[in-house]
Amino acid sequence: MYIPKERSLTVWWLYLDESGDLGFDFINRKPSRFFTICVLATSHRHTNRQFAYAVRKTLKRKVNHRRKNRPPVNELHASSLPLSVKEYVYNLLSGCTFGIYAITLNKKRVYQYLMEDKVKVYNYVARQVIDQIPFEMADQQVILTVDKSKGTKARHEFNGYIANQLKGRLAPDVKLSITHQASETSAGLQLADLFAWGIFRKYERNDLTCFELFKEKVLYDGKYLQ
Repeated sequence: MYIPKERSLTVWWLYLDESGDLGFDFINRKPSRFFTICVLATSHRHTNRQFAYAVRKTLKRKVNHRRKNRPPVNELHASSLPLSVKEYVYNLLSGCTFGIYAITLNKKRVYQYLMEDKVKVYNYVARQVIDQIPFEMADQQVILTVDKSKGTKARHEFNGYIANQLKGRLAPDVKLSITHQASETSAGLQLADLFAWGIFRKYERNDLTCFELFKEKVLYDGKYLQ
């Protein structure tokens, strides 16, 4: 289990993704009952490189190896991968040093007035996850990468909110970088998607099949609004 204790760490790489949706119309539509935000975190440069290797090798050997006359798949999507492929990519990461932090929102318990402000709900839940990560041990830089699925205004609100929340926890000389990337360009985001999906399924469907593959790497698995 990855529990860093030394301040000798220099850079933290964080990858944040989600699973489920933030729809709240349970009468006319069929949104998910839960919404999970997950952060994949490592402070080891080798592990961060291994993320890219694991995704690249999985795409080559398990996803695209039989697509001779079809365009290649460029990224891993948890919802479309069979369990055997998920197990393959997790095994490639078995010797790596990283932690998984997640919070799952019980959407039916969200206050009515907040249901109309999904950006605020998202940012607040994301902050609850990030609060669990011991940034105080960083001594150079924290790099947070988020899936580029939000509009420009929402991205600015997210960046400002998270930066303000972390300001008091980081040393003055520690740089915080928040970037929004397309998931196909970030192996870390694709892996965060796999972990988020496994945790989400545990709550939404009471399905532990995927979660059992990586549970020893989960350092925080909280539920917000019981």
